[in-house]
Amino acid sequence: MPTADQVIRTALARMFGELTFAEVRDLFLPGDQSPLVQRRRALLIISRVRVVAAVFTLLTPLWIPIDLLIFEPNLGAALTGLRVLATVAFVALAMAFRHSESMASAHRALAWLLSIPTVFFLVSVPLLGHFEIDGEAQQVIAAGYAFLPFVMVAGLSVFPITALEGAMLAGPLWMAKLAVTLSGSHVLSFSSNLGALWLLALLAVVATLAGMSQLHFMMQLVSQASHDGLTRAYTRRVGEELLDLQFNQAARAGLPLTVAFIDLDDFKGINDRFGHEEGDDALRRAATALRKMLRRGDILVRWGGEEFVVVMPGADSEGAMAAVARLREAGLGDRPDGKRQTASIGLAERLGDGAAEWETLVDKADQRMYVAKQSGKDRVVRREDEVVG
Repeated sequence: MPTADQVIRTALARMFGELTFAEVRDLFLPGDQSPLVQRRRALLIISRVRVVAAVFTLLTPLWIPIDLLIFEPNLGAALTGLRVLATVAFVALAMAFRHSESMASAHRALAWLLSIPTVFFLVSVPLLGHFEIDGEAQQVIAAGYAFLPFVMVAGLSVFPITALEGAMLAGPLWMAKLAVTLSGSHVLSFSSNLGALWLLALLAVVATLAGMSQLHFMMQLVSQASHDGLTRAYTRRVGEELLDLQFNQAARAGLPLTVAFIDLDDFKGINDRFGHEEGDDALRRAATALRKMLRRGDILVRWGGEEFVVVMPGADSEGAMAAVARLREAGLGDRPDGKRQTASIGLAERLGDGAAEWETLVDKADQRMYVAKQSGKDRVVRREDEVVG
């Protein structure tokens, strides 16, 4: 008898392919994706929110002549006022978040986008219920107002969102539909509204699954494009972007950030004596050892050749030294001749070194790595110029 966990994994595997536990968690819960994925996701969400807002800025007032033509003057005028207010709100949203790239901003943008039609729905449908809706044309147009939540819930499918985000975004729309149903202001019959509630919930699930599929595809693309094919560490280009992001976050929060610059000792000799294939194997072993040292949230970057940079957000010099000590004790794998692979390491910490930008921090760690190299290799050098053998 399969367990619930196995059933869930099987269903997800059929939708998204083989997934690790971490990838499943990232599809269900926001905030655990890598900083790079979060940044890309935030930029895409904000861009699409602004595009949708711009489209609704054009479409919302286009319906005003129809309302004025179909409904009696008082109702038409009231709906026109609502549409003007909604258009202004959409214009403001289309102009907002131009330079934002955080998930907090993306969540605010999405909430703003959905709150406009939600408020419009909560006001317009009860308003329609207070007037006599006669004739087939009026009933058709009024029904369009009643089904507004369906349009917005379906629109969630264009955003790369997690399951929790889908539930939190669709929930208020479903509750608005429920509130209107229970209020007694029925453009549709009560039984039709109950059926619409069930259909709206199903549509929310489908739209959320589509958003999760987009998120999974984005995560796969970012992973493939951002990692070095040999060591599976981040490429230098992506590493610089992540360093900029982590440094700015640490600076805003006043938190420590340590960079370790790691250069494998005597690596050229491996290529010269044993060939590049053995050199590649040595790099893979070293990268594997480095990954075992990392905490969740640390970043491993292949800086170039046999050089690696490890970014440790929230770690001060002492914490970084403890991590490096564990690495040196465990080792970086063996060289082709059976000898232990060593490395020269330089450490730099944002607060202790008074670095104003991430480039300065990396330069200081690089310089200390060279000091370690010149001091006999297999060394660690910190700000105090203390050489630890």
